[in-house]
Amino acid sequence: MAIGIVQEQVSSAIAGALLQARERGLLQSTCFPRPAVDFPRKEEWGDLSSGVAMVVAKQENRSPLEVAQVIAEQLKTTCPLVKTVSVAPPGFLNVTLRPDCWFAVLEAIERMGDRYGHSDVGRGQRVLLEFVSANPTGPLHMGHGRGAALGEALARLLKSSGYAVDKEYYINDAGRQMKLLADSVYARYLAMHGRECVVPEDGYHGDYLKDLTQAVVQEQGDRLLTAGPEDARRTCGELAAQKLVREIREDLVRFGVEFETWYSEASLFSSGKIREALADLEQRGLVFAKDGATWFRSSQFQDEKDRVVCKQDGHYTYLASDIAYHFDKLRRGYDWLINVWGADHHGYVPRMQAAIQAFGHAKERLRVVLVQMVRLLRGGKTIEMSKRAGEFVTLRGVVDEVGADAAKFFFLMRRSDTHLEFDLELAKQQSAENPVYYVQYAHARLVSLFRTARDRGVPVPAVGEASLAALRQPEEIRLIKHLSGFPGMLEASARELAPHRITFYLQELAGLLHVFYYKHRVLPSQSDGVEDPECNDRETFDVSNESVRVSRTVTIARLVLLKQVQVILRNGLGLLGVTAPEKM
Repeated sequence: MAIGIVQEQVSSAIAGALLQARERGLLQSTCFPRPAVDFPRKEEWGDLSSGVAMVVAKQENRSPLEVAQVIAEQLKTTCPLVKTVSVAPPGFLNVTLRPDCWFAVLEAIERMGDRYGHSDVGRGQRVLLEFVSANPTGPLHMGHGRGAALGEALARLLKSSGYAVDKEYYINDAGRQMKLLADSVYARYLAMHGRECVVPEDGYHGDYLKDLTQAVVQEQGDRLLTAGPEDARRTCGELAAQKLVREIREDLVRFGVEFETWYSEASLFSSGKIREALADLEQRGLVFAKDGATWFRSSQFQDEKDRVVCKQDGHYTYLASDIAYHFDKLRRGYDWLINVWGADHHGYVPRMQAAIQAFGHAKERLRVVLVQMVRLLRGGKTIEMSKRAGEFVTLRGVVDEVGADAAKFFFLMRRSDTHLEFDLELAKQQSAENPVYYVQYAHARLVSLFRTARDRGVPVPAVGEASLAALRQPEEIRLIKHLSGFPGMLEASARELAPHRITFYLQELAGLLHVFYYKHRVLPSQSDGVEDPECNDRETFDVSNESVRVSRTVTIARLVLLKQVQVILRNGLGLLGVTAPEKM
């Protein structure tokens, strides 16, 4: 488990108190749950809290408060970390620790560095993470950007938790939408050569179609005018799709997202994999003929009804190609399949889980993360978008305007299944109101601090070489306690596939750092003597924080603390795919 070192120690101490209570006849259960430990909602309740007594009380058939009191009495005598223990309704144990207990957190961060918070809970399990997978019928837009940011953060998060992750883009290059793209480009191709034509009403529009058509003209000249209409349409569609896929790749690379594999839907048809997958289901008795069509018995696996996989005209449905695609994923040996889909696909999830079960696997082998729409604002006013009409803001345009870092951080500030408002003007502000600037500035501020310390000849020693007992201020202890929660936060984020937790954590950490900076001086001013005996091991300050003098001992202890804060800021931003700048 990747919970913090102090939380682990307290959890073990409570487990020991439970065993001791049983040995003394105060509890009767033969098996106790592992005590979960977390931060209480209010700081005045203590440093850590556990509700284990409420679980044990059910086993003991006793009052949770009574059981909590039994555990508390044992804990007071068995755990040297504990300063006080109190019991609160309905049965919480609230533990206050000796302040020096938290210093082990700083040692752990220094020892593990970039790997602090990482775990091996994945134990090398292979994960195929499919995300973005936009139809190559237009440039990537804001919604795709949110899915791209989420997928990349999930990949980094799962890798930090011990999973072997491959990222895959599924190119939807077959079906009706590709025909509409071909028709749309072919109509404009004819128009460029003075031929009368009508762009399909349900086709694709927008300035990007002019660029696609111009690319076809550069490649083919006027040769398609003498070709058969169907061949000409197909050529227009293929060339347009190829160009769009290239541009999608380029946009994603600029956004900091790269894939191990790009998987073509069209290849499922040309390779016969759809026929192969359906043949496997037929052998299992899970497809049948009805009304001239072929059906999949998905209702046997909690889907609301059976589904058509091959229509009366012999054409496969979208579901057929998706079944074949996931059949191929399973045959490639992945332990866990994760798909990041738009929220409008929520009704499709039971069908794909039915397919997974039909091939003999638990439905949990497939996990679908749904991504809600993005409402784009400029200065508080909504920007209306329509992809088919060609009226939308591209991901490339957003990255050009606000930068990849700001875009990714904003996309990840909310749960993926909730709507997101993205204000372009806010994302560009260099102020505390801009969340990504607020966090990145915290890191840059620390880099500047250590640069100044080096220039003044003030060392930053190893944690074990500093007098950490000088860290006595509440703001200092709050910082360390927050650092201790980083491993547990990452573990929960990976378990729930919820990287937005990291953005919350980083904003809280940056806030604690900025409050500390406002209240306490780290380096003495150049007019202060670092070795001034009048301020040995103490600090004096007025309300405006303008006349602070600190001892060398306090200075070095604070530098050691803030060095570890810098490590966590860098680690957290890195998991989001966001840079940790040295200057702002």
